[in-house]
Amino acid sequence: MTQAHISEINKINIISQGVALNPVMFCEYIQAAISKAVYEVIDDDEPYYGEVPELKGVWASGKTPEECRDNLRMAIEDWIAFSLRSNLPIPAIEGRTIRAPVEA
Repeated sequence: MTQAHISEINKINIISQGVALNPVMFCEYIQAAISKAVYEVIDDDEPYYGEVPELKGVWASGKTPEECRDNLRMAIEDWIAFSLRSNLPIPAIEGRTIRAPVEA
């Protein structure tokens, strides 16, 4: 995971429901999600397509396999942030979970 991704994750931590979340938890979850990604080549200007079947609606495309994977990583990050803000369930992937801390 690049420093830019960690920085973006830390921004999500601050934004998500106003409470701090564990950045390591995000990194591990995102890595697990990326490991479950399914890729294919499609007939498009951005021919590389990837999705994470366990995360409904999470997909990305790119002009290269690397760009597709980077775009997919960003889509996962956005999906996690949206799910946390909206109090939507986030499924476990390879035993990894993300839960917002309960405020006392």
